[in-house]
Order: sequence, then structure tokens, then C-alpha cells
Amino acid sequence: MDAIATQIDSVFGTLIGWMVAVMFWEIPGLGMPLVVAWLLFGAVFFTLQMRFVNVRMFRHAIDLVRGKYDDPNSPGEVTHFQALASALSATVGLGNIAGVAIAVGTGGPGAVLWMVAIGLLGMSSKFVECTLGQKYRQVRPDGRIMGGAMYYLSEGLKQERGMAGFGKVLAILFCLLCIGGSLGGGNSFQVKQSLDMVATVVPIFADSPWIYGLGMTIGVGIVIIGGIQRIASVADKIVPFMCGFYVLACLYILGTHVSEIPAAIGTIVDGAINPDAAFGGFIGVLVIGIKRAVFSNEAGIGSAAIAHSAAKVKHPVEEGVVALLEPFIDTVVVCSMTALVIVITGAYTDPANAELIAANQGGALTSAAMGSVVSWFPMLLSIAVVLFAFSTMISWSYYGERCWAFMFGDGSSMIYRIIFLCCTFLGSLVTATNILDFSDLMVLGMAFPNVVGVVLLSSNVKKDLAEYERKLESGEIAPIS
Repeated sequence: MDAIATQIDSVFGTLIGWMVAVMFWEIPGLGMPLVVAWLLFGAVFFTLQMRFVNVRMFRHAIDLVRGKYDDPNSPGEVTHFQALASALSATVGLGNIAGVAIAVGTGGPGAVLWMVAIGLLGMSSKFVECTLGQKYRQVRPDGRIMGGAMYYLSEGLKQERGMAGFGKVLAILFCLLCIGGSLGGGNSFQVKQSLDMVATVVPIFADSPWIYGLGMTIGVGIVIIGGIQRIASVADKIVPFMCGFYVLACLYILGTHVSEIPAAIGTIVDGAINPDAAFGGFIGVLVIGIKRAVFSNEAGIGSAAIAHSAAKVKHPVEEGVVALLEPFIDTVVVCSMTALVIVITGAYTDPANAELIAANQGGALTSAAMGSVVSWFPMLLSIAVVLFAFSTMISWSYYGERCWAFMFGDGSSMIYRIIFLCCTFLGSLVTATNILDFSDLMVLGMAFPNVVGVVLLSSNVKKDLAEYERKLESGEIAPIS
């Protein structure tokens, strides 16, 4: 098994090496990878164009998720809360545990501030793309909802801009990247990072990682066969529990080090403004922060629109408002807590963790940080990590499957599921660094076709938002309970 793993890893590494070099080509004079600059542009553009919808509609978003505006007769398959839970189950995952640790370990504490900043701006990106996901979704004769970036790229650009051919090309490119992202970042990366974490407390997985891979494959397979309704049903139970479970553990550690929190925040701010050259200087820290934030909350890449398109709504903007909560919960709340724990405990500077940082084993680094405070915390973290990984995988399987069905037809979905489950198992056999590079390539790459299309369609979203706000003010859209 070890020989097979080595061969797979070698081929995989060679394949993605040149692809990553192209994706992260640095803009001359700026020193920032093209994809990172593109995502930053999109987040800033949508925030300004929508007049800071991320701030203005925040309270209303909470009311929607609480069910105050839910109408069971609205067309759709899942509630606002279930759609949010499904999307959060894809974003609140190992990016919050492993990704943050990788950001701090490779970019220093300063990377955290840029993660939070892009998270706040990313709320606007999520709003626009998920509103479009609702607006251009399609309802099948059997009642199933089909929607997402591939639909607003193809149909939206065709209807609103007369760009049928261009929209189709963007949709196909998005689907190819999303399928790759679902197999990498939404699947194999989750298996590998959770395995690295669990293996520290369950030695048998360190010696025989394929056992863990097989277990995850069986568990995920049982859920994803049922489609979005079963995924949503599982997600709306797992997500609140796992988030609460993990946040409480972080709060306990922060509570026992409450006097050190101001100094930790100061270290983060100083590291962002005056970064150590060892971490790549200002641009290096900024890039790492943005990369890990986007990989964690997925704002601007269009994936969440697939889940939110299935929600029951009266108006497309309704779901866009719900979606803007995702980056806030994911990045501003959960990621910040992880970062403070790592900075306060000093795990990122401990020589004993140097190998973990070099190998991008972020989950294990977070475990070491928590274990330095309470010896049995790594065991609790292992449980959380498995839940985080599992929930992310079932949601990303749906994203990938919808893109697969868009390209090859609904009848081919089972082929994708089999491929997905094979990658689940293979995730236990390849190295974290190779999976991380491949995941960055696919997931961040989705931003190119998505942001192009969303920018072209965003003026319509601005009009829809104005209309929705008028209906709120007039009472035409009012709370049901």
C-alpha cells in the first residue's frame, strides 16, 4: 500500500506543479498572484456597488435565518436555514482549523487580519452570486431545483447581455473547475487533513491510513446517495452542533488566557502592517491571508449559489441576504478564534511544530496548540475535525454532482458519485501539500469565470436589491411570524 501511495503522490505532484505555476503567476510590479488580485477586486467592487449590503442587511439576514419570513408555500426544496447550513457545511470545515493554522504558520499572525478583512468584503460577493443563483435557477418537472453559477453564467448572460456563446464557455469552465475542486479541496483535502489530526490520537490510522479512508468513504456514500434533501437534513443537524462544539473549546482556551488576548490581537495587527520578512513581507502575508480566507469561505467562487438556489423564497434577493452571513460566521467568527488560540499558545513559533508547518499539516498544528493548554483537548478536536470534514465533503459532493449533471445530464450522476468516493479513499494516500496545491488551483480557479459573469450581471442585482428594499419598507414583504 505504501508503494502505491508513493507512486500516486509522485504522478499527482508532477501533474499539478506546472498548473499551479500558471494559476499563481505574479503581476509584475505588484507581486500578487493574478487569482488573488482578481478575487480582491471582485469583493471590493461588489461591496461598493451594492452600497455595503454586507452591513446594511446584516440584521435582516438574521431575521430570515430565524424563519421570520419563511413561507412553506414558496417554491423550493429546503428552508433558508437548511440552505445556509448546507452551504456552511461546505465552508465551515478544515479551512477553519487547518487552513487558519497553515496561514499563521506560513504567513505569520498578520495573515489573520487580512483573512478577516476579505471575509467581511466577501459577504458582498456571496450576496450577489447567491441572488443570481436564485434568479436563474430551473425547476424540473419532478420539482427538483437546478441552479448555481453554471446556470446564471449560461442563461443570465444569454438573456441579459446577449452573450449566449460566451456564457456557455464560462459555464463549462466553471463546471470543470468545480468538479476538480469538489474532488480535491472538498474531498481529498478534507480526508488528508482530518487523518493527520486523528492519527495523533488514534495510532492505528498513522500506520494504516487506508482504514480511515475506507471509513470516510462508506460514511459519505451513505449520505450523498440521497441528494440535496438528505444532505440538507444531515447538515442542519451537524453544523450547529459542530460549530458550537468547536467554538466552546476555543472559548475555554481564550477564557483561561483572557489577559493575553489584547497582546495577541496586537501581534496580529502589527504582523499585518509590519510583517516579518521571514513570512514574505507585506504582499506575502496579504496573499496568504486572502488565499486561506477564500478557500475557507469560498466567497467569489460561486459554489454556495448551488446550495442556495434550492431554498424556498419569495424573492431572489432574500436568499442572497441569507448567504452573506456565511463569510461572517466562517471567517470573522470561527477562523478568528482558531487564530487567537494558535497565537496565544505560541504553537506557530514552537520548534517542535516546525515539521507540521513545513508539511502544511494545519490540523495537527491546531491540535498541538490546544493540547498545550489541556492535554485531552486533541481528542475532542479529533471528533470536531471528523465532523467538519464529513460535513464539507457531503456538501461539495452535491456541488460537483450538479456541475457534472449540467455537462453530462442528470442520468450520469451516479458516475460522478463513484468517482467522488474513489477520491475520498485516495485522500488518505497522498500528501497534504500536493492536495493543498491542487485544491487551491481548482477552487480559486473557479473565481475567473464566476467573477466575470457576476460583474456583467451585477447591475441587474443592484436593481433587484433596490426593489426588494422598497417592498420591505412598504410592508409588501413582511414577517410571517
